[in-house]
Amino acid sequence: MTGEEGARLVLAVDGGGSKTDVVLLDTAGEVLAWERGSGSSPQIDGLDPSVRVIDDLVRRALDGRDPRDLDVVGLYLSGLDLAEEIEAFRAAIAPLPWAPGAIVENDLHALLRAGTDARDAVAVICGTGMNAIGVRADGAQVRFPALGPLSGDWGGGAELGDAVVWHAARAEDGRGPQTALVELLLTAVSAPTVAALIEDVHLGRRPAQSFASLAPVLFEAAAAGDEVARSVVRRQADEVVAFVRACVTRLGLRDVEIPVLFGGGVARGRDPLLLSGIRAGLAEHAPAARLEIVDAPPVLGAALLVLDAADAGPDAKEHARRALSSDLRHTGAPVTAA
Repeated sequence: MTGEEGARLVLAVDGGGSKTDVVLLDTAGEVLAWERGSGSSPQIDGLDPSVRVIDDLVRRALDGRDPRDLDVVGLYLSGLDLAEEIEAFRAAIAPLPWAPGAIVENDLHALLRAGTDARDAVAVICGTGMNAIGVRADGAQVRFPALGPLSGDWGGGAELGDAVVWHAARAEDGRGPQTALVELLLTAVSAPTVAALIEDVHLGRRPAQSFASLAPVLFEAAAAGDEVARSVVRRQADEVVAFVRACVTRLGLRDVEIPVLFGGGVARGRDPLLLSGIRAGLAEHAPAARLEIVDAPPVLGAALLVLDAADAGPDAKEHARRALSSDLRHTGAPVTAA
């Protein structure tokens, strides 16, 4: 069944480093199910685990419906940065009953669509990792490998958390300046000393995992005036601007009025020092650009993209936008637009 007689079913997936959202809609824009689970970035979790997470959520969203009734399926995932990675993911999902003909792309497309209808635009996402995309009205795009330090990347939540530990370690042993990050870190991880934390991780007594959850500690220290933390936040602002500068330069959009969409958990924190640094950099390198924070869940963009592909009308898209405009509306059950 669909929410409106004659409407067709579409399925949208947004998968990031920390969570995955799957939304089942009909082409009238009615949200029939919204399921959320753990992260599904193939780059972080591996290809097979990513597919398992998504397949489980899709089956929960379908809730017994025949997958052959799906008109359009779109998956937008963090970690699909290279054409070869996209093809490998398509091959991995091909045997699944809901996957034939599925659109598979990087999650930046979902962020872009959630934030704007503009045909000239730049989107920068800062979640566990960091990446960007620039698009131009004639179809030209700027993409980045986003493979971490190997491809020159720095500034996602994982790197910010690593910076907390790095500076705290150097402050504790005397190699670096004193910083409030030491005490904030030890409180956050319940460790007696930074040295003890490092030993526990190295020897396997603590799980080997990203320190991305420590990013808020950095912004807390910076807001309190800690100069070490502030230097890291300023560096991150420079990285956002570097992505934008590269996009507008390569697309010839430096002096064009365009939206610069900033999304992901770090962006939604709206740290004043970070945003002021980004705006100052944009004033120099993309003076006509306007910075916009995307608060809507990226799955909104994924949903709008599959509705676009299904030739749904503007009323349907507006209905879906209202229903998916906030994480607060996620219940795991059918969602009704206000």
